[in-house]
Order: sequence, then structure tokens, then C-alpha cells
Amino acid sequence: MRKRLFDVVVIVLAAVAWVPVVAVAALAVLVFSGRPIFYRSRRWVGPKAAIEMVKLRVMVPHANKVLESVDAGRFLNTPPDSPLYTGVGRILDRLGINEIPQFVHVLRGEMTIVGPRPLTDAVRDALLEEHGQIDERWDSTPAGLTGLPQLVGRIALTDQQRLDLESAYARMVADGYSIRTDFKILLFTVLITFGVKKPLAPEAALDMVRGRRTRVRTLRTARAHGYTAAATADTDAVA
Repeated sequence: MRKRLFDVVVIVLAAVAWVPVVAVAALAVLVFSGRPIFYRSRRWVGPKAAIEMVKLRVMVPHANKVLESVDAGRFLNTPPDSPLYTGVGRILDRLGINEIPQFVHVLRGEMTIVGPRPLTDAVRDALLEEHGQIDERWDSTPAGLTGLPQLVGRIALTDQQRLDLESAYARMVADGYSIRTDFKILLFTVLITFGVKKPLAPEAALDMVRGRRTRVRTLRTARAHGYTAAATADTDAVA
């Protein structure tokens, strides 16, 4: 419930900024790239949940048919200099503006702001074949708009590194969700996207959730020991 509350509050409060941005970006796509303005693709957002996800179109029409056959095992991480990008699309993708329409999925409860990224059928099948069980990334949270891999750089990670980061975040949510951690990841995403902050190293990104999980476990252990000690003292007193 706290994670859901964080999502809704952030999207509603930021609407004064993101709604005009999407409107202007959609007009730019229409003028400089033509129709369709939006790109729709079936994506897995949970172990047994798939949706038709919406983004602003940043590539030439039918680019997905080329990408799924070439980059199926790389999370569809298209190089920034790929000729598949349109002129305006390259800018929107660099700034992450093409992802903003996914706020609609977050408001519907189908996605979250911070979480493991959604997967196409082809990418999911390729990752399952090469890495085995990958759905644990979604055990405690649905797919998100951003996450730890985005703080490092989507083309700077191997598939295994990305899976490790997303799984570590999911375990953090399961062990003891932190609004502060989600806010920090979201803030870093914005700062890194606009060049205000440098991308993190994989280990530094992992530390953002690993430290949180360690503190939660320590607190739980201390509480458990405290309760045991108190119970022992009561028993001794009665005896």
C-alpha cells in the first residue's frame, strides 16, 4: 500500500509538468515523424501478467520486427546511434520522455514507478532460456518505469548484471519497502538523464538497496533477540 501511495502521489503532483511535456512531445512526433504517434507493444509486467504497453513512438514504423530478431537477448537495448531512431525520437528517447505515457499503466495499478522493466515475449523467452528463472524480479513488485539498471545505463550492463540489480531491488521491497529508496532512485534517474549527475557503477547502484536490506534484517534480528530475552526473564522470574 505504501508503494502504491507513493506512485499515485508522485504522478498526481507532477501532472502539472508531465502532462504538457507529453502533449508537446506527441505534437513533435506528429509533425516531424508522422503517424502513429504512440507505439503499442505487448509486455510482461509480472510472472503471469502481460499488458499492451504504450509509449511515444521514437523509431521508424515496424522497427520492433527488426529488434526482436536481432537483440532479443539484450532487453531490446538499442544503441543510441541506431538508424532505426527518427530524428525527434532520438531526442525523446535520450530524455526518457517516450516512457512518460506509461504513467497511465501506473495509475491503473498495472505497473509501478520504480521496479524491474517490462519484457516483450521474445526477450522474456530468450532470458528464460539463457538464465533460467527470471520471474523472481516480479515477486514483490510489478514492472516499473525506472529502476537500478537505469542509474547505470541500459547499454552498460550485461543481461546478468541487469537481472541481479532488478532481483536485488525486488528482495528489498519484500524485506521492507522504503519510500525513501524509491524517491532516491527516481531522483537519480532524473538527474542522470539530464546530465546533472554521472551514471553509477553497478556496485554503487546495488548498494542503494543492499544497505537497506541489511539494516532491515539487523533490526528484525535485534527485535527477535529482545523478545526472546524478555520472555526468558519473565520465565525466570516466575520460577
